[in-house]
Amino acid sequence: MMQVKNRACVRTVAVRSLRASRMRNRIAVIAIMLTTMLFTALFTIAISINDSFQQSNFLMAGGDAHGSFKKLTEEQMETLKKDPLIRETGARLFLGMGTGDAFRKTQVEVSYMDAHEVKHYFCTPTHGHRPKEGSNEAMTDTRVLKLLGVQPKIGTKFTVTYQIGGGQSEPKTVTQEFVLSGWWDYNGVSQASNVIVPESYVKKTLQHVDIGEDEESGKWSLDVMFGNALHIEKDMRQVIRDCGFQSEDASKPGYIAFGVNWGYTGAQSSSNLNPESIAAIVALLVLIVFTGYLVIYNVFQISVTNDIRFYGLLKTIGMTGRQLKRIIRLQAVLLSGIGIPAGLLLGFGIGVGLAPAVMAQTSYTTAVIKLHAWVFVGAALFSLVTVFLSCNKPGQIAAKVSPVEAVRYTEADCGRKKAKAEKKPASLGRMAWANVGRNRKKTVLVVISLSLAVVLLNLTVMFANGFDMDLYLKHFCVSDFMFANADYFNVQKRFRFSDEAVEDSAMQTVLAQNGIKESGCVYGQTTWVLEKIKKKDMLAYFTSMGHTMTKEQEKGYFNWKEQADDGSYYDDIQLYGMDAFPLQKVKVLKGDVASLDQENAIAAVYMQDDYDKKVDHSNWAGVGDQVTLRYVNSWKYFNAETGKEIPEEEIDSYEGACDVEADDYTQKTYTVVAEILVPSAMSCRYYGSPQFVLGSDTFIKDTGTKDVMHMMFDMKNNQSARAMESFLKNYTEQVEPLYSYESKFSYEKEFDSFRGMFLLLGGVLSGVIAVVGTLNFLNAILTGMIARRREFAVLQSVGMTRRQLKRMLVYEGLLYTFAAIVISLILVVASEPFMGKMIEKMFWFFRFQYTIGPVVLAALIFTVIGAGVPLVVYCVVGKQTIVERLRETE
Repeated sequence: MMQVKNRACVRTVAVRSLRASRMRNRIAVIAIMLTTMLFTALFTIAISINDSFQQSNFLMAGGDAHGSFKKLTEEQMETLKKDPLIRETGARLFLGMGTGDAFRKTQVEVSYMDAHEVKHYFCTPTHGHRPKEGSNEAMTDTRVLKLLGVQPKIGTKFTVTYQIGGGQSEPKTVTQEFVLSGWWDYNGVSQASNVIVPESYVKKTLQHVDIGEDEESGKWSLDVMFGNALHIEKDMRQVIRDCGFQSEDASKPGYIAFGVNWGYTGAQSSSNLNPESIAAIVALLVLIVFTGYLVIYNVFQISVTNDIRFYGLLKTIGMTGRQLKRIIRLQAVLLSGIGIPAGLLLGFGIGVGLAPAVMAQTSYTTAVIKLHAWVFVGAALFSLVTVFLSCNKPGQIAAKVSPVEAVRYTEADCGRKKAKAEKKPASLGRMAWANVGRNRKKTVLVVISLSLAVVLLNLTVMFANGFDMDLYLKHFCVSDFMFANADYFNVQKRFRFSDEAVEDSAMQTVLAQNGIKESGCVYGQTTWVLEKIKKKDMLAYFTSMGHTMTKEQEKGYFNWKEQADDGSYYDDIQLYGMDAFPLQKVKVLKGDVASLDQENAIAAVYMQDDYDKKVDHSNWAGVGDQVTLRYVNSWKYFNAETGKEIPEEEIDSYEGACDVEADDYTQKTYTVVAEILVPSAMSCRYYGSPQFVLGSDTFIKDTGTKDVMHMMFDMKNNQSARAMESFLKNYTEQVEPLYSYESKFSYEKEFDSFRGMFLLLGGVLSGVIAVVGTLNFLNAILTGMIARRREFAVLQSVGMTRRQLKRMLVYEGLLYTFAAIVISLILVVASEPFMGKMIEKMFWFFRFQYTIGPVVLAALIFTVIGAGVPLVVYCVVGKQTIVERLRETE
């Protein structure tokens, strides 16, 4: 076969044909622009939200390094630094935690950081400089300076009190005066503030301090950055192995602990990636591409329908089907050259505008908007792929049509076998039904595009409405208000001492306010209390908490525990007492908490997971069991090697290993009357030992203390609750700053913001797809009218009135929308239970419930669209006279 160079000719025909159809070009450009806008806006919003989440997470996590090697010696740190897998490092030498009244509500860490670590910890001074070695300089943030009552001015002296150790070793409190060398603004999100001091000061201070092996004080941490954040955990384990260490067993030599920065979504995604996640991502991408495809496909189908006779004439003069496809693809590329850039700019603008609105619905208040080049590249590529997919089918239609078929082509000629004519009287309804069924593929596409928007919106509303506020609040606040010493709400503190208790005067001041419905106290343990427990029960408890012990660790742990005559051991517990009101808030698994008013009654507390399910073996005691508690007043100390008793006055300066034995104590046996789950919001908020609850009167009598850990109360109505909120805010900030409170109403706002974020995102996406569906519906009606102009003219010429023609078109539109509503309802009923159960596994505070409200609303809107769009389109298309339309199509 002779090869003819005709590419230039094909390009010329494509360009001139394009110029001859300006209206169609505008429609196609708008369709491509909308599709590109959809991709760009979604990508921009998604990336902006991701960047904002990450930045806020970094601030809360304390830094933006990929990961951190923890509790290192200086030699280990220097070895790890040299690994070629690491791109950048930052080193930190920890000294201690800020303490005292000034830092009661704030976590303040005192440490040395090198220049790189300062950057990763967001501690780069905006004023002044880093502390000089050999000096008593220090730098910190504006929050610390404000708490200390110090004006931010270089050279100002300020005093910091901090605590070294406090874990295995006896804590040492240090008060030091520093000279301010620099400061930076507190960002408002960070969980901790930092006081940065010279390395020389840290080492000098720690010279004469006994630090336990497991303490952070005196240990280095090495923060690292890799080439990317996709496999942080894998990379950190690889570095540890390559440097000759191990990260599997803490009891073996060479163990190095590490942490992965949870703020990186890439690391979270890769670690949690599974077939279901991959399928969800693929489904989302397919949905996005299909949405754009629905818009552009109908536009090019209109183009082919209009120009089908032109393509037939081209074939009569020798143009091949392949060349006709090339013409359509070339026209698509030329139109994309206008539509895609416009869509990129418009989509980016919409994304930038919507991202802060989405972020405003969350607790992540800072919206990070960055210009990512690959967003534009990705959106442009997605749009081009969608354009080529969309014009493929119309190209095949144009390539396959013969010149004879082209001359008499109508929309009904779609490859369907003609049904045998039925002898039924004609009616506008039957004619509309027949017209809708002419092109089944087009009808299916239009119905699907309309249904998608409804289904997505319905699922979004179901998703948002399924979040259960009561379940959410259980984990944070089980009463309207909770009032306590500020240390109780500090995650770094533990309720252990009497000076952390709520004073009676403060309690009475709060209770004197109007509108309190019910109130009660939870009493905390501030004295030593031990329980008699079997070794197997304690090991089962450790396992339930996710801890495992080697034989050596197990031996070491029980060696220093006092053993009873029956082989049991005396070990620590967490004991607290409750008034009647707090006892109403616990979940009773078995037994009756009302029996706690009996003198020898006790309740065994079991731990619970996020779904309020009991954690097995988190307590050994059940209803009817006997629990023996030992209340210790004083201790005896013995040299671990010689067994010789150490005088109590010498124990503070003793540096060797010692054994401890209860000296003066009282012992009492209780009967378990209930097995309960205590919401974490009202518990002692730290875990490490089995927990038990006594009635408040029994607790005060047997422990000899009445230290209130926190007071909780409910209000009569919202008005009194708002007044109490205002009072407590002023009282804890201006009158008694050592106290703080938690309010159910503040968590309700947070919950509403969380739910609002999903409603906004789902609403925006549903709205975009609804616009796409409406455009497809418009295109379908427009396509049908353009292809059937001669048919309409013939019908009118034989007696059909203009009013009857409009009614028929309205019926057609309503059939489309009715079918879309029916399909939407079927899809919603079929998919909601599946989606609901899947979401319940993802969110512990989600409870599935059927929702069809959006479908009902969509039915009303679609009715208006189905009746209105055909009338509007007909007014545009039907301006020509009957004679003009008959002549035009001949």
